[in-house]
Amino acid sequence: MKKQNGAFKLKLATNLVLGVLVLSVGALCLAPLDETTYTSGDGAEIYRSAEDGGVGVSLMFNVYWGTEEVERILEVLEKHDAKATFFIGGCWADDNVSCLRDIFAAGHEIGNHGYFHKDHDKLSLMQNQREIADCNRFIELALGQAPTLFAPPSGAYGNDTLAACKQLGMKTILWSRDTIDWRDKDKNLIYTRATKNIRSGEFVLMHPMTATADALDDILNYYQSQNLRAVTVGENLRIKG
Repeated sequence: MKKQNGAFKLKLATNLVLGVLVLSVGALCLAPLDETTYTSGDGAEIYRSAEDGGVGVSLMFNVYWGTEEVERILEVLEKHDAKATFFIGGCWADDNVSCLRDIFAAGHEIGNHGYFHKDHDKLSLMQNQREIADCNRFIELALGQAPTLFAPPSGAYGNDTLAACKQLGMKTILWSRDTIDWRDKDKNLIYTRATKNIRSGEFVLMHPMTATADALDDILNYYQSQNLRAVTVGENLRIKG
């Protein structure tokens, strides 16, 4: 009987620990992160939100696949007179120049998301430079204007990534909240993650998923009900286009 009680207590303790971990992960998805962080060495900056509360909420769409949902997202953004920042993968842009130009023509900001969606924390300085610069060159050829913002794929970066961005005159952008839409594909979850306790100046990470496009109208309606504008990352950071 003592052995059974001991096993029960161990199982209960394990379940309690797992429960705390699940709640903690959920809270991290919704809790705003520090606004701006700095590297310890060369002063390169990583922006997760606007330092002073900004002028609205910035939706960040990382684009590496498909066009159908991008077109739906553009329609919803236009309906609400909302602007967003689209971080474009170079290899996607190479195959979808027309869609890239549609995003730009609609007045949205174009950012750099690397050329081949690599883990930039594992790349050397030269490899980081090549990935970022190649994407910039292609976008500039297509649009006549090169991006000034870089969002590392999967949020993975190292000191060489930051150094490459600094040398190329780019700002490194992360996010204050992640909808995790690529994994969960749940309209209601995406809505909650994009709206709960939202503050002006936040950067909200999204992808051109079907569930995201389905949730976007409600998300923007909520922002408007809270007197929050949907603006580009550059506008929130007071970067002149």
